[in-house]
Amino acid sequence: MESSQCASTALERLPFNNTALKKLLVDDSDEPGSRTVPAACFSRIRALQPLVRPIFVALSQSALALLDLTVQDVLCNPLAPEYLSGSRQLPGSEPAAHCYCGHQFGLFAGQLGDGAAMYLGEVESGSHGRWEIQVKGAGVTPYSRDGDGRKVLRSSIREFLCSEAMAALGIPSTRAASLVTSDLYVSRDPLNSGTRVSERCSVVLRLAPSFIRFGSFEIFLGRDDFSGLQGPSAGRHDIRAHLLDYVIETFYPCIQQTYSNRKDRNMAFFREVMMRTAKLVAQWQCVGFCHGVLNTDNMSILGLTLDYGPFGFMDRFDPDFICNASDKRGRYSYQAQPSVCRWNLARLAEALGSELDAAQAGAVLDEFTPTYEAFYLSIMRKKLGLVRKEEAEDSELISDLLRLMHDTGADFTNTFRLLSGVPWPEDGHSERATVEPVVDLILEQCASIEELKHFGEKAFQDNIELAMILSMAQTNPVMFGMVANTPGVSQQLERMGRLKELLGTDQDELQKKQRDDWIRWVGRYRRRLAGEGDGTSDLSLIKEERLRVMNSINPRVILRNYIAQNAIQAAEKGDFSEVNRVLKVLQKPYSDSTGLEPLDGPNADEVTVLYGRKPPAWAQTICIT
Repeated sequence: MESSQCASTALERLPFNNTALKKLLVDDSDEPGSRTVPAACFSRIRALQPLVRPIFVALSQSALALLDLTVQDVLCNPLAPEYLSGSRQLPGSEPAAHCYCGHQFGLFAGQLGDGAAMYLGEVESGSHGRWEIQVKGAGVTPYSRDGDGRKVLRSSIREFLCSEAMAALGIPSTRAASLVTSDLYVSRDPLNSGTRVSERCSVVLRLAPSFIRFGSFEIFLGRDDFSGLQGPSAGRHDIRAHLLDYVIETFYPCIQQTYSNRKDRNMAFFREVMMRTAKLVAQWQCVGFCHGVLNTDNMSILGLTLDYGPFGFMDRFDPDFICNASDKRGRYSYQAQPSVCRWNLARLAEALGSELDAAQAGAVLDEFTPTYEAFYLSIMRKKLGLVRKEEAEDSELISDLLRLMHDTGADFTNTFRLLSGVPWPEDGHSERATVEPVVDLILEQCASIEELKHFGEKAFQDNIELAMILSMAQTNPVMFGMVANTPGVSQQLERMGRLKELLGTDQDELQKKQRDDWIRWVGRYRRRLAGEGDGTSDLSLIKEERLRVMNSINPRVILRNYIAQNAIQAAEKGDFSEVNRVLKVLQKPYSDSTGLEPLDGPNADEVTVLYGRKPPAWAQTICIT
């Protein structure tokens, strides 16, 4: 048999089993258009909506391998762009769309569902288990509402690259196996400015063990007191029980096998979801990742990072970092992510209703914050190379580091990578002279006084609540006195005080203060490092372990917004090489050598960031998708 025939067989004979459609209720209606879908977890898609001249932008070898495919298997099949974009039905697949609801920005939104994504089926890989295949951007489904079911090239590139970047960082995530674009165009307003442009329709092939989410269980909720909306399957507790059984039996088999009592089983499941969610958000926080839209419909029941919209990795460390231009109140800011995830878990408990014991579910929710903090502290210790001992002082050491990074505008990713260069404490050496070289490197990553002033002033200009508080101080001092000591207000007032101090400081004064502050913190860090040795272990082995752990957990590269934007701009002009170049680099985030030569020319400054060096001043921007 010729190799091209073998390649064709590999793609066209994927072993689909489509378990979800066999075990869950499916809506078989032929009714066209968007509609309410009661008493069903999926709706079949009867007619595919082909793209015009689909072509590959990029393929991920590591994601394709989960299906026991190679890039060559795909590229040798001339129909592959059609198959992997939902334009032509793969043999054995059964196109469908998933029904779910969600709380969006804290409010119940009723039925949502896969408005732009389409389930193709589940493939049983001999090497990697079962994977659900989904195409995102393949056209209208019953859940598309007013949308056209399409995604454009820029948002598809961002999802494709970030899915694979997160997987390479070791953070649980849905995967992206392929990205296809086309000569079919849709009208979009990318800057939300009222100006619409034509953009190329594109499709990402996504993989996950399952795309079931918290919102999948909210389709059974009754009428919401505030919004007046209800789930399309409100009150159908029989279907809810069936969906819960499917999830536990299929994805949590150890729990299913351990518990014979249903309520005990369900509580063990809820606790496991809580644990996975706590660990996931701790991992996000430790790489500076901000999801941007942590609605309940974007929370995976398996603890995966799901649905990459206006995400962002922080450049400068800022606990108030917001990556979603529509999040005016900062509900989904970086520092709010842990509490939002706990809030979403509470909504999941409400959706599960009588399947859980309410008091026990509340106790599990109370475990979330200490569980998250334990995961977070454990990861942060490793980021600092504190691997032998756990000391009470570690939490304060870490929080003081983050405060210093914020005050000096330090780059989050690069600073942690540079800390591996802090020399081990040795007797007989001047503390200052020993640490100054690494402090100089850290200070190179910090913002200038102009940048600090600019971002400080902008933060206060954008903070409507702070403006109201300051107005209250002038018009109603009694009321201001009542609220000034509350944690949120006092924190804002403290930051305003720091900005005022900054505005009265010149560059030389700032640099001296920053240098002294960093030297003091690095000195504390070195004293803590000295405590890692117990006097009996080989010190050289302890030093090696510290560097190995730090360099394996502190990435050299992340997907910064403008790195993605460079790839998008090139791709929109028909050049897909930058997407593939960035993908190659992101798949080795801990490597000291990317294997690629830095570029010269107008993009040289941007490229330095891809190699883990100083970002341009304008790097940190709000994401627009």
